[in-house]
Parts: sequence; C-alpha cells; structure tokens
Amino acid sequence: MNGIGDPPESHQLVQMPAEWVEHEQTLMCWPSRDSIWGAHRAQAIEDYLGVAAAVASCEPVTMIAPPRYSAEAAEACSAIPGDVTVLEIPIDDSWARDSGPLVAISAAGERVVMNPRFNSWGEKFLPYSNDAALAQRWAAHHRLPVIDDTMVLEGGSITVDGQGTVITTEQCLLHPNRNPQMSQQEIADSLRRLLGAEHVIWLPFGLALDDDTDGHVDNVAAFVGPGEVLIQQCDDDREADHHRLRQNLEVLNSSVDAARAPLNSTVVPVLPFAELGGQRMAVPYLNLYLCNGGVVVPVSGHPADSEMLELIGTALPGRRVLPVPAVAIAYGGGGPHCITQQIPRDPLQSAPQSEGSTE
Repeated sequence: MNGIGDPPESHQLVQMPAEWVEHEQTLMCWPSRDSIWGAHRAQAIEDYLGVAAAVASCEPVTMIAPPRYSAEAAEACSAIPGDVTVLEIPIDDSWARDSGPLVAISAAGERVVMNPRFNSWGEKFLPYSNDAALAQRWAAHHRLPVIDDTMVLEGGSITVDGQGTVITTEQCLLHPNRNPQMSQQEIADSLRRLLGAEHVIWLPFGLALDDDTDGHVDNVAAFVGPGEVLIQQCDDDREADHHRLRQNLEVLNSSVDAARAPLNSTVVPVLPFAELGGQRMAVPYLNLYLCNGGVVVPVSGHPADSEMLELIGTALPGRRVLPVPAVAIAYGGGGPHCITQQIPRDPLQSAPQSEGSTE
C-alpha cells in the first residue's frame, strides 16, 4: 500500500495507541554499529542491559540481535531476571524506536505494522538497509500485516495520545534530509494516515546538541496520559536549550488536543549534561519510556536526579519510577526511549469472548 495516493478518508483506518496502553512486549536492538561506540561499547552494552532489566521487571522484552552478536546477546540477557528473549534478525544499528515497527490498530481492531521509510536520519550512518527492512522482517516473523508508506519517519520524532493528537518538532520533520518534496500540510496528512493523528502540534525545537536525529521530540516532550504532557526545560540560561525549550513551552501552553481541549503540561526544569570520551551531550530526563506499570527514566549522576525522579513520579501516579544510567546511550545518540519500542497488546485476543462462543 503506497500511502501518498490514498483517498483522504484512509486516515480513519488506523490509530497508533498511546504509549501507556498495555503492552504485549517491548522490542530492543543489541548495540551493533561498532563505529559509534568505539572504546565505549562495553559501557553501552551495560547501559542497554540496565534498560532491558528495568523493562523486564514490568513486561517481556525481545532483544533483536544480528547473527554476529546473537550469542553475545543471548549470554548477556540470560542474566536478566524476567522474560527476555533474543531474536536473531539482521540489523545495522541499535535504535528500535526509529527502525523498529510502529504498531497501530485498524478499524477492525487488528494490529497492523505501519512501515514508513527509514533513511538513517538523513543518510547519516551507512549502511542501513537491514534497519530499513527491520519492521517488515519483524512483522513477517509475527505474521502481522504491513502497510508501507513512502514518507520518511522515525518513531522518536513523534509522541501520540492515541486519541488523534501527535506532537512533533519542526526542526526534525521539516528538515530537508527527510521529506524535501513534501509541504508541512502534506506531512501532517501523512501523520493522519500513518498514526490516525487528526491534529498535529508543532513544537519549534529539539535539543541544540541533537545533530544525529535533527531534533527528535522524545528528548523534549512526551504524552504521558490523556491531555497530560511532560516537557523538558533547561534552567541554565547560559545554554542554548534554555531559550529554545522556553519557546516549546510557549507553543505547548497555547495548544489544544484533537478534541479542542487544553493540555496540562508538567515542566521538568533541569536538563543534565555529561561528557564521555571528550564528547559533551545532553542526557534529558524526557527520553523516558512508559512500560506496564513503570516508567524508565535516564539518569547521569546529576545533583538534581533524585528531585527530578520524584517530580516525574508525582506526575505519573501508580507507576514505579525506574532510573537507569544512560550516559553511554546518550554518547551513541539517544536514551531509553530511543532504544525501546512498545508492542501493544492484541485487542482481539484480550477482548471478552462473545456469547455463544465455543472457544
């Protein structure tokens, strides 16, 4: 199915569930592009395993590994308590959020994999042919239907409420290395088709140092409940992000959702920075992941870690706050949200049986 030529009503066919909807499992990808980790690969693996362990305390985890690293991944993951399975599929890199499957629910209540194009964040990291094929291969393994689309889109560039609203950044989705042939309105129309998003909120910016993904929204804002948004700020006015993220907050505070209701924003005021291997990077608390009954939050040893974890826990009552060291993941270009991808529970399997069923 080629989405560009679909009739306007086609956007009614699917809806991507919000991240807080119950998951069947979480997908991760084993650190596989050695060139981005260099001498820090062992620390990256340790950080990835920390995220896997945190998620596995809440729900099953599938760790996708390429053939050359499947034995290494299996041995390391065997030490994690909980349900962690290694699935061998060829991959180039390790960012399941961006190259993994985007699972939506059809009008018939069936799960379907939406498969936009993946171009390695604007052809930045080569090769990427296996990552571009990952969603299709995973869907074939699970016998799920796939809807292909010609639009370039990464999962980290969007956050949805599952009720018709998506938040993204102009910095990323309007970047010329993604969809230069498409207007902003055409991109919004594609988000309707791919995600069931009737209303798009365009924040101006991602993080200033986010050169790899060109400003993914999952570093700066996240839907965490109906009408509830966490938004990253930077309390250090010497940082470029101080001014950029204030503009994001102004836009969010003047926005409404698809039902025309105002949004309730919770500000996370501190933006930590860290250094590894002579590289300075942000380690935003907002690159967090909602799993069943928990929230996995990156920490970097910043003095404000405890205070920010408490703030996030207050904003997400009923969830266990699961802090994970994430400096090495940030060195590679992301955080816990970037290396996870939720697979929502099958609505048909979980639905009550109808009267008269013999099954």
